Amino acid sequence: MTHKAAFVNIIGNPNTGKSTLMNQFVGEKLSIITSTSQTTRHNIKGIVNGEDFQLVFSDTPGVLKPHYKLQESMLKYSETALVDADVIVYVTDIYEKVDKNQEFLVKVKNSKVPVLLVLNKIDLSSQEDIVKHVKKWEELLPQAEIFPTSALNNFNVKNIFNRILELTPESPPFFPKDQLTDRTERFFVSEIIREKILIRYKKEIPYSVEVDVEEFKESDDIIRIRSIIYVERKSQKGIIIGHKGNAIKHVGIDARKDIEKFFEKKVFLELFVKVADDWRSKSKDLKRFGY
Repeated sequence: MTHKAAFVNIIGNPNTGKSTLMNQFVGEKLSIITSTSQTTRHNIKGIVNGEDFQLVFSDTPGVLKPHYKLQESMLKYSETALVDADVIVYVTDIYEKVDKNQEFLVKVKNSKVPVLLVLNKIDLSSQEDIVKHVKKWEELLPQAEIFPTSALNNFNVKNIFNRILELTPESPPFFPKDQLTDRTERFFVSEIIREKILIRYKKEIPYSVEVDVEEFKESDDIIRIRSIIYVERKSQKGIIIGHKGNAIKHVGIDARKDIEKFFEKKVFLELFVKVADDWRSKSKDLKRFGY
Protein backbone atom coordinates (compact mmCIF):
# COMPACT_ATOMS: atom_id res chain seq x y z
CA MET A 1 0.00 0.00 0.00
CA THR A 2 1.40 3.43 -0.96
CA HIS A 3 1.41 6.22 1.61
CA LYS A 4 0.65 9.91 0.96
CA ALA A 5 1.62 12.95 3.04
CA ALA A 6 1.35 16.71 2.61
CA PHE A 7 1.83 20.03 4.36
CA VAL A 8 -1.41 22.00 3.97
CA ASN A 9 -1.11 25.66 4.93
CA ILE A 10 -4.22 27.70 5.75
CA ILE A 11 -3.75 31.39 4.98
CA GLY A 12 -5.83 34.54 4.57
CA ASN A 13 -6.76 37.84 6.15
CA PRO A 14 -7.85 38.16 9.81
CA ASN A 15 -11.31 37.00 10.91
CA THR A 16 -12.19 34.98 7.81
CA GLY A 17 -12.54 31.68 9.68
CA LYS A 18 -9.12 30.06 9.24
CA SER A 19 -8.99 28.68 12.78
CA THR A 20 -12.54 27.35 12.62
CA LEU A 21 -11.72 25.54 9.38
CA MET A 22 -8.50 24.15 10.86
CA ASN A 23 -10.36 22.76 13.87
CA GLN A 24 -12.97 21.16 11.58
CA PHE A 25 -10.24 19.47 9.53
CA VAL A 26 -8.48 18.14 12.63
CA GLY A 27 -11.60 17.29 14.63
CA GLU A 28 -10.14 18.97 17.73
CA LYS A 29 -10.04 22.53 19.03
CA LEU A 30 -6.35 23.29 18.54
CA SER A 31 -6.68 26.93 17.47
CA ILE A 32 -8.41 29.44 19.72
CA ILE A 33 -11.31 31.31 18.15
CA THR A 34 -12.66 34.78 18.98
CA SER A 35 -14.19 37.65 17.01
CA THR A 36 -11.06 39.72 17.69
CA SER A 37 -8.60 40.13 14.85
CA GLN A 38 -5.04 38.83 15.36
CA THR A 39 -6.33 36.03 17.60
CA THR A 40 -3.88 33.57 16.00
CA ARG A 41 -0.28 34.65 16.60
CA HIS A 42 1.65 31.46 15.92
CA ASN A 43 1.82 28.84 13.19
CA ILE A 44 -0.16 25.98 14.76
CA LYS A 45 0.04 22.51 13.22
CA GLY A 46 -2.75 19.95 13.41
CA ILE A 47 -1.98 16.45 12.13
CA VAL A 48 -4.62 14.19 10.60
CA ASN A 49 -3.61 10.56 10.16
CA GLY A 50 -5.24 7.80 8.13
CA GLU A 51 -4.02 4.31 7.38
CA ASP A 52 -2.41 5.44 4.11
CA PHE A 53 -2.08 9.23 4.54
CA GLN A 54 -0.94 12.03 6.82
CA LEU A 55 -2.06 15.65 6.38
CA VAL A 56 -0.23 18.32 8.36
CA PHE A 57 -2.48 21.39 8.54
CA SER A 58 -1.00 24.73 9.58
CA ASP A 59 -3.18 27.55 10.90
CA THR A 60 -1.33 30.82 10.27
CA PRO A 61 -1.86 34.36 11.61
CA GLY A 62 -4.08 36.64 9.55
CA VAL A 63 -2.21 38.67 6.95
CA LEU A 64 -1.79 42.31 7.97
CA LYS A 65 0.55 45.25 7.54
CA PRO A 66 2.84 45.20 10.59
CA HIS A 67 3.08 48.15 12.99
CA TYR A 68 5.42 46.57 15.56
CA LYS A 69 7.83 43.64 15.81
CA LEU A 70 5.21 41.11 16.98
CA GLN A 71 3.15 41.74 13.84
CA GLU A 72 6.31 41.45 11.71
CA SER A 73 6.84 38.00 13.19
CA MET A 74 3.20 37.06 12.51
CA LEU A 75 3.46 38.20 8.87
CA LYS A 76 6.58 36.05 8.37
CA TYR A 77 4.55 32.97 9.36
CA SER A 78 2.00 33.77 6.65
CA GLU A 79 4.57 34.52 3.95
CA THR A 80 6.58 31.39 4.74
CA ALA A 81 3.38 29.37 4.39
CA LEU A 82 3.34 30.20 0.67
CA VAL A 83 6.63 28.47 -0.05
CA ASP A 84 6.72 25.40 2.22
CA ALA A 85 3.32 23.91 1.39
CA ASP A 86 2.15 21.06 -0.82
CA VAL A 87 -1.36 22.59 -0.86
CA ILE A 88 -2.45 26.13 0.02
CA VAL A 89 -5.92 26.74 1.45
CA TYR A 90 -6.71 30.45 1.06
CA VAL A 91 -9.65 31.47 3.25
CA THR A 92 -11.78 34.49 2.45
CA ASP A 93 -15.45 35.21 3.26
CA ILE A 94 -18.54 36.81 1.80
CA TYR A 95 -17.84 40.10 3.65
CA GLU A 96 -14.27 40.59 2.49
CA LYS A 97 -13.47 42.87 -0.44
CA VAL A 98 -11.68 40.90 -3.13
CA ASP A 99 -9.08 43.65 -3.60
CA LYS A 100 -8.06 43.67 0.06
CA ASN A 101 -4.32 43.16 0.58
CA GLN A 102 -3.43 43.05 -3.11
CA GLU A 103 0.29 42.66 -2.44
CA PHE A 104 -0.21 39.36 -0.64
CA LEU A 105 -2.74 38.14 -3.22
CA VAL A 106 -0.13 38.60 -5.96
CA LYS A 107 2.15 36.25 -4.00
CA VAL A 108 -0.67 33.71 -3.77
CA LYS A 109 -1.33 34.03 -7.49
CA ASN A 110 2.35 33.40 -8.25
CA SER A 111 2.50 30.34 -6.03
CA LYS A 112 3.67 27.15 -7.71
CA VAL A 113 1.52 24.82 -5.58
CA PRO A 114 -2.23 24.06 -5.82
CA VAL A 115 -4.49 26.71 -4.27
CA LEU A 116 -7.93 25.92 -2.86
CA LEU A 117 -9.91 29.08 -2.20
CA VAL A 118 -12.48 28.76 0.58
CA LEU A 119 -15.31 31.30 0.34
CA ASN A 120 -16.43 31.08 3.94
CA LYS A 121 -19.55 32.17 5.87
CA ILE A 122 -21.94 31.54 2.98
CA ASP A 123 -24.65 30.76 5.53
CA LEU A 124 -24.78 34.53 6.12
CA SER A 125 -25.31 35.39 2.45
CA SER A 126 -27.70 34.89 -0.45
CA GLN A 127 -27.17 32.62 -3.44
CA GLU A 128 -26.94 35.67 -5.69
CA ASP A 129 -24.15 37.24 -3.65
CA ILE A 130 -22.28 33.94 -3.47
CA VAL A 131 -22.31 33.65 -7.27
CA LYS A 132 -21.00 37.23 -7.58
CA HIS A 133 -18.17 36.54 -5.16
CA VAL A 134 -17.21 33.32 -6.94
CA LYS A 135 -17.01 35.12 -10.30
CA LYS A 136 -14.80 37.88 -8.83
CA TRP A 137 -12.43 35.36 -7.27
CA GLU A 138 -12.29 33.36 -10.51
CA GLU A 139 -11.00 36.50 -12.21
CA LEU A 140 -8.56 37.36 -9.44
CA LEU A 141 -7.14 33.87 -8.81
CA PRO A 142 -7.89 31.89 -11.98
CA GLN A 143 -5.68 28.96 -10.93
CA ALA A 144 -7.56 28.43 -7.66
CA GLU A 145 -10.35 25.91 -7.08
CA ILE A 146 -13.21 27.65 -5.25
CA PHE A 147 -15.25 26.06 -2.47
CA PRO A 148 -18.23 28.00 -1.07
CA THR A 149 -18.20 26.95 2.58
CA SER A 150 -19.59 27.44 6.06
CA ALA A 151 -16.78 26.26 8.33
CA LEU A 152 -18.85 27.01 11.42
CA ASN A 153 -21.59 24.65 10.21
CA ASN A 154 -19.11 22.17 8.70
CA PHE A 155 -20.70 22.67 5.26
CA ASN A 156 -18.54 21.57 2.30
CA VAL A 157 -15.53 20.99 4.59
CA LYS A 158 -15.45 17.27 3.75
CA ASN A 159 -15.26 18.05 0.02
CA ILE A 160 -12.29 20.35 0.61
CA PHE A 161 -10.61 17.65 2.70
CA ASN A 162 -11.16 15.04 -0.03
CA ARG A 163 -9.74 17.37 -2.68
CA ILE A 164 -6.65 17.94 -0.53
CA LEU A 165 -6.20 14.18 -0.32
CA GLU A 166 -6.41 13.92 -4.12
CA LEU A 167 -3.65 16.53 -4.43
CA THR A 168 -1.43 14.92 -1.79
CA PRO A 169 1.76 13.36 -3.17
CA GLU A 170 3.15 9.97 -2.23
CA SER A 171 5.40 10.32 0.78
CA PRO A 172 6.18 8.68 4.11
CA PRO A 173 4.67 10.43 7.15
CA PHE A 174 6.46 13.50 8.48
CA PHE A 175 5.45 12.87 12.10
CA PRO A 176 4.68 9.78 14.20
CA LYS A 177 1.26 8.45 13.20
CA ASP A 178 -0.20 8.93 16.69
CA GLN A 179 0.82 12.59 16.93
CA LEU A 180 -1.91 15.27 16.84
CA THR A 181 0.18 18.45 16.84
CA ASP A 182 3.74 19.76 17.07
CA ARG A 183 2.90 22.07 19.99
CA THR A 184 3.49 21.34 23.69
CA GLU A 185 0.92 21.02 26.45
CA ARG A 186 2.10 24.33 27.92
CA PHE A 187 1.44 26.07 24.61
CA PHE A 188 -2.22 25.02 24.57
CA VAL A 189 -2.67 26.09 28.19
CA SER A 190 -1.31 29.55 27.37
CA GLU A 191 -3.56 29.80 24.29
CA ILE A 192 -6.68 28.85 26.27
CA ILE A 193 -5.89 31.52 28.88
CA ARG A 194 -5.23 34.09 26.15
CA GLU A 195 -8.54 33.20 24.49
CA LYS A 196 -10.42 34.03 27.71
CA ILE A 197 -8.61 37.37 27.91
CA LEU A 198 -9.52 38.14 24.28
CA ILE A 199 -13.17 37.41 25.06
CA ARG A 200 -13.39 39.24 28.40
CA TYR A 201 -11.36 42.43 27.78
CA LYS A 202 -11.81 45.10 25.13
CA LYS A 203 -9.80 47.68 23.17
CA GLU A 204 -6.01 47.41 23.41
CA ILE A 205 -5.77 45.04 26.38
CA PRO A 206 -5.95 41.69 24.47
CA TYR A 207 -3.29 42.82 21.98
CA SER A 208 -0.92 43.83 24.80
CA VAL A 209 -1.11 40.48 26.58
CA GLU A 210 1.15 37.44 26.39
CA VAL A 211 0.79 34.32 28.53
CA ASP A 212 3.66 32.18 29.80
CA VAL A 213 3.17 28.87 31.61
CA GLU A 214 5.91 28.74 34.23
CA GLU A 215 4.88 25.46 35.83
CA PHE A 216 3.01 22.42 34.52
CA LYS A 217 3.04 19.47 36.93
CA GLU A 218 0.88 16.47 36.16
CA SER A 219 0.07 13.68 38.60
CA ASP A 220 -2.38 10.79 38.31
CA ASP A 221 -5.42 12.79 39.42
CA ILE A 222 -4.62 16.49 38.83
CA ILE A 223 -2.56 18.96 36.77
CA ARG A 224 -1.10 21.92 38.68
CA ILE A 225 -0.42 24.96 36.52
CA ARG A 226 1.21 28.29 37.35
CA SER A 227 0.89 30.89 34.60
CA ILE A 228 2.02 34.49 34.18
CA ILE A 229 -0.02 37.04 32.21
CA TYR A 230 2.32 39.71 30.86
CA VAL A 231 1.13 43.20 29.94
CA GLU A 232 3.01 46.20 28.54
CA ARG A 233 2.05 48.86 31.09
CA LYS A 234 1.27 49.08 34.79
CA SER A 235 -2.21 50.52 34.07
CA GLN A 236 -3.02 47.39 32.06
CA LYS A 237 -2.06 45.20 35.00
CA GLY A 238 -4.78 46.84 37.09
CA ILE A 239 -7.37 46.30 34.36
CA ILE A 240 -6.48 42.61 34.00
CA ILE A 241 -6.73 42.05 37.77
CA GLY A 242 -9.89 44.11 38.19
CA HIS A 243 -11.54 45.38 41.37
CA LYS A 244 -10.53 43.13 44.25
CA GLY A 245 -9.21 40.61 41.74
CA ASN A 246 -12.67 39.95 40.32
CA ALA A 247 -11.72 40.14 36.61
CA ILE A 248 -8.76 37.78 36.72
CA LYS A 249 -10.77 35.41 38.91
CA HIS A 250 -13.32 34.96 36.11
CA VAL A 251 -10.56 34.48 33.53
CA GLY A 252 -9.12 31.73 35.72
CA ILE A 253 -12.47 29.98 36.16
CA ASP A 254 -13.26 30.02 32.42
CA ALA A 255 -9.76 28.92 31.46
CA ARG A 256 -9.64 26.12 34.03
CA LYS A 257 -12.88 24.63 32.70
CA ASP A 258 -11.54 24.52 29.13
CA ILE A 259 -8.13 23.19 30.22
CA GLU A 260 -9.86 20.38 32.14
CA LYS A 261 -11.91 19.57 29.06
CA PHE A 262 -8.80 19.62 26.84
CA PHE A 263 -6.76 17.28 29.09
CA GLU A 264 -9.74 15.36 30.53
CA LYS A 265 -8.34 15.78 34.02
CA LYS A 266 -8.84 18.00 37.07
CA VAL A 267 -6.78 21.20 36.99
CA PHE A 268 -5.51 23.59 39.66
CA LEU A 269 -4.68 26.89 37.94
CA GLU A 270 -2.82 29.87 39.42
CA LEU A 271 -2.67 33.15 37.47
CA PHE A 272 -0.32 36.07 38.13
CA VAL A 273 0.12 39.37 36.27
CA LYS A 274 3.46 41.03 35.51
CA VAL A 275 4.55 44.03 33.45
CA ALA A 276 7.02 43.58 30.58
CA ASP A 277 7.44 47.09 29.16
CA ASP A 278 6.68 47.28 25.41
CA TRP A 279 7.34 43.55 24.95
CA ARG A 280 5.69 43.54 21.50
CA SER A 281 8.48 45.75 20.15
CA LYS A 282 11.47 44.05 21.78
CA SER A 283 13.23 41.21 19.95
CA LYS A 284 14.50 39.71 23.20
CA ASP A 285 11.00 39.42 24.69
CA LEU A 286 9.51 38.10 21.44
CA LYS A 287 12.14 35.37 21.31
CA ARG A 288 11.42 34.46 24.93
CA PHE A 289 7.73 34.11 24.10
CA GLY A 290 8.42 31.88 21.11
CA TYR A 291 8.07 34.32 18.21
